[in-house]
Amino acid sequence: MAKAKRKTNPNVRLAAEMAELADGMLAAKIMDAATHQKITRREMGASQTTPAATPIDPETIRALRESAHLSQAVFAGFLNLTAGHVSKLERGFVTPAGPTLALLNVIRRKGIKAIL
Repeated sequence: MAKAKRKTNPNVRLAAEMAELADGMLAAKIMDAATHQKITRREMGASQTTPAATPIDPETIRALRESAHLSQAVFAGFLNLTAGHVSKLERGFVTPAGPTLALLNVIRRKGIKAIL
């Protein structure tokens, strides 16, 4: 029995070509940085994208909450956490991860109204 030839996925090559083209357009100032960043992860490939959630230090978490004029309990409710957990985040005893980190990054970029 003969082995079947393994097909290469043409989408992988296409994604690489699109990424190279977008990088070139950005370097030539044909495309602005905001448009370049809007290229989706599927088009760019996982290796060429930046992480979705960047780490946030305790001082920034507290500043986000205070700039929204929210108590720890109310802020915790928006994040689906307990007030004690928010307190631990603000004091640095716990590091935000997963959905909590993602929500905090959204709040940092777009403000508290983005999750209301």
